[in-house]
Amino acid sequence: MLASPRCGARTRSDRSCRAPAVHGKLRCRMHGGAAGSGAPRGNRNARKHGLFTKKGIAEKKQVRDLLDEARRLLRELT
Repeated sequence: MLASPRCGARTRSDRSCRAPAVHGKLRCRMHGGAAGSGAPRGNRNARKHGLFTKKGIAEKKQVRDLLDEARRLLRELT
């Protein structure tokens, strides 16, 4: 156990991970050596939520314009 290769990942405290690497890999089971670990293919973590899509931006602009027009009308009435 003491002679096994160590994981090359850096921890949050900027130290090396002391866990043994998975057989045939450079990382331990917690840092990507295990099967199925790591980020999904195609970076599905960065998918858009719709807030900054062209359609979402156009919709927000329409709402803003409508509110501006309503405020203008209220100012004219008072």
